[in-house]
Amino acid sequence: MDTLRNLAISLTLEATEVLEHFQWSGEQGDPEELKSELADVALYLLQIASIADIDLEQAILMKLEQNYGRSWDQE
Repeated sequence: MDTLRNLAISLTLEATEVLEHFQWSGEQGDPEELKSELADVALYLLQIASIADIDLEQAILMKLEQNYGRSWDQE
């Protein structure tokens, strides 16, 4: 579906804008701007889940269960 594709592209672009806040240092940039970008990411994610008829809460709970007890490499 073209709408899902467009929303997925927009989600990626917004996520990149979040990354820009950390581009030149490990420090967080302007908290208000970061908050706005995170809200954009969340809104696109919710729109995708809604249109794709995905219960995002259930998907998150399933993913948490899969990852429970998983070892993450520490570098």
